Amino acid sequence: PGLGIIPGKVRRFTGSLKIPHMGWNTIRFSGRGPGRCPLFRGIEDGSYVYFVHSYYPEPEDRAVAAAVTDYGVTFASAVWKDNLMATQFHPEKSQRVGLAMVRNFVAFAAERADGTAKTARGTR
Repeated sequence: PGLGIIPGKVRRFTGSLKIPHMGWNTIRFSGRGPGRCPLFRGIEDGSYVYFVHSYYPEPEDRAVAAAVTDYGVTFASAVWKDNLMATQFHPEKSQRVGLAMVRNFVAFAAERADGTAKTARGTR
């Protein structure tokens, strides 16, 4: 059941696909929701990232899918809701694109922390 933050199901890949899904594949920004996830700032649609997994998420609310990937089915390869950002791929193994995502995450966290600090001091 996970943490219950993003309701949905977890599915295992089936059929003639090689399982686990291992290697490079592309992500496409799904265009759902309020805009591009901060994790993907400056990253091109169709960029390659590295996967190692046998299961994929199927969120009830498709708007939380920040990116999708095709591997026999089109699945949510990244989700985003409020402060939660999660990827089905491995940013730390995804070379240049993954390093950009890590930098984006650190910048997002710093922006949020700065905003919280300003609010706490009454400057916002």
